[in-house]
Order: sequence, then C-alpha cells, then structure tokens
Amino acid sequence: MGRIYLDHAATTPMVPEAVEAMTRELTRVGNASSLHASGRSARRVVEESREAIAAQVGASPAELIFTSGGTESDNLAIKGAFWSGAQVGRRQVVTSTIEHHAVLDSVAWLGHSGSAEVSHIPVDPAGRVDLSVLAGTVDTRTALVSVMWANNEVGTLQPVRQIATLAREHGAISHSDAVQAVGHIEVDFSASELDLLSFTAHKLGGPYGIGALLARRELRLAPILHGGGQERDVRSGTLDVAATAGFAAALEIATKKRVEEEHRIRQLRTELVNSVHAAVPWAVVHGAAAEDDRLPGIANLGFPGCSADAILMLLDAAGIDCSTGAACSAGVSQPSHVLIAMGYSEADARSALRFSLGHSSTLADVHALVAALPEAVRRAKAAAAFA
Repeated sequence: MGRIYLDHAATTPMVPEAVEAMTRELTRVGNASSLHASGRSARRVVEESREAIAAQVGASPAELIFTSGGTESDNLAIKGAFWSGAQVGRRQVVTSTIEHHAVLDSVAWLGHSGSAEVSHIPVDPAGRVDLSVLAGTVDTRTALVSVMWANNEVGTLQPVRQIATLAREHGAISHSDAVQAVGHIEVDFSASELDLLSFTAHKLGGPYGIGALLARRELRLAPILHGGGQERDVRSGTLDVAATAGFAAALEIATKKRVEEEHRIRQLRTELVNSVHAAVPWAVVHGAAAEDDRLPGIANLGFPGCSADAILMLLDAAGIDCSTGAACSAGVSQPSHVLIAMGYSEADARSALRFSLGHSSTLADVHALVAALPEAVRRAKAAAAFA
C-alpha cells in the first residue's frame, strides 16, 4: 500500500495533462526571446499558455506576468507596488496578521530596509479580516493593501472585493495572494477589482518553479529583477517554455473540473472532520464554520494537550503525510502565527495539524487517517504528560 497524502495545500501531484504538455516542450529547443524560427516557436507556446491561463482567471493576457512561483509573485507585487507608491509620497503598507510569510516577510523587510510604515490588520476567531479596522487604517498615505484570498493554514476566505474597493477609494494599490484559491474555487481577477493577484502552478496540478502575477495594465511596478526586460520589463529572465505549457494544461483541467471537484472535496472534508470527532471527540476545528467562507479541502484540527509535531511524526511512521502549518516553514519548530492571530494560545497553536485534500484524495485516504489517528494522539498525549 502506498503512502496516504493529505498535504495538498503544500503541493499537489501533477496531473497527467501537465506532464504531457511539459514533456512535449522539453524535447524542443528555442529561447522565447530569440528572433529565429526556433525562438518564435517557443514564444508561440509561451503566449498561447499566457492566453489560456489568463482566460481561466478572468484576466487579459497582457495582465499576466510569469514568475518562478508564489513567493516571487508576492515579492514583486509588494516591493514593486511600495517602491512605485513611495515615489509619490505613499509609504504605508497594510496587510493582515495571518498572511503567508512570503507577504509578511516582504512587508517586514520594507519596514526595516525601505522605510515603509507597516500596519497589520487583526482577524476574528474564524480568521476573517476586521474590515472596520482596515477602513480606519487605509488613507492617502497608503501605497499598498495586501490581504490573501484564502488562508493556507485554516482555509478561511477573505472579502477581497470589499478590500479592493476600500483601497481604491483612497488611491492605494490592492493585492491578494491567491495561491491557495486559484484552481480550487472561482477566482475572477476582473470582477475582484484587485490591482494585483499572485498564484502558482504546483498548488493546482502543475509543475514547480513557475507562477504568475496578474497586474492591471495601467499599473507601473518597480522591478525587483533587472536584465533582459522580459515580462513587461518588471520580471527579467529567460522564460521556462515547458513550465508555462504545463501550467496552462494544469489550470485548464482544474477549471474544467472545478465545480465537480469542489463538491467532492467538500464532502471528503466533512467526512474527515466528522470521523476525527467520532474518534477523538475533544479535537478542535479551526477556521470558518460555513462552507462558503472557507476552502473546500483544508481541515485544521487542534488536539489540546498534545504536540502536533509528535502526532505528525507518528502519522508519518504510519504512512500518512500531513503538516503542522505552511510547508515553507517546515523544519522550524514554532507555533502557528495564524492561530495565534486568531486568538488561540501558543499551546493550542502548537497542537494543530493541517489535513489538506486534493484531486488525488479518496475516501480510503480519510479512512486510513481515522484508523491511525487515535493511537497517534494517545501516544502523543502520553508523551506530553512526561515532558
């Protein structure tokens, strides 16, 4: 029996269509910036991929900038928008307390090194941004407002359109990290009224190492990479032709199957949560309660009195993959900043595990977890009593 994979929010397996598209392009040669026939052929693949991806997220192809992934997209959005705003005297950056570290650390760096005035907006116990505090914070000093579309640890969705509207009323740029959202729920860049939106391929069945930043055509971002002037002169570097093709193929499949898969994954999550509660009645569910207020596939569960690291390793030994939070923080033993921002204690934050479902998840996976979990929790709780 193979391993049970319940960490799709960290990365999800590539779909066959993406593998096929990439394999086809890996056998060809040509730099998409070259003027000869091979270069033009490569450029055609890139531009067709750009058109296909943009169409699936409600954007114009001219608004899509290819990057190396979500982290680079967030960095380009935040630093590029701040530096552009600073040129006209706007030095405030506003974000939430539960952002991914690609956002939080970029904002912190600007505060330390770029003389940005940083404001963090609190969230309620479900992880939803306090709009009244946001409204009282954004003003004519604000260069950028960045709030994620969906949280990567608890799955809570944010009112991005209201946030974008509020930013625009004050002349500020709005950005959302939609890495967890694109391909899993409906995301329409045009309808969102956002100025900037980040997403990546490997969270939706595509390859590692490629992502995208959507940026309104009238927006002028300061580049963070300089060189050949590719991608609207804000993201220089030779384009990965094969990866763009894989990205486009994966997103096309995810979009085509999204409604059906969203329903299936929500049912699996409900079964997971209910089964865990039946096996471990004192487990605590974190995040928004209503289905429409959260991602379909993320279940963040706390096991008070236990170390989540201990449970994770015991499940790992049983052949089950899950996580204690963002994969980008793996290897660093620290409580979830998301749960602490939601009002939980450090001890509660250290007791939480994230189980995330995706396109390869099955009911058998859920049953395998529930069969192994009670013993893992019992052993972790016993170990904590002697710590």
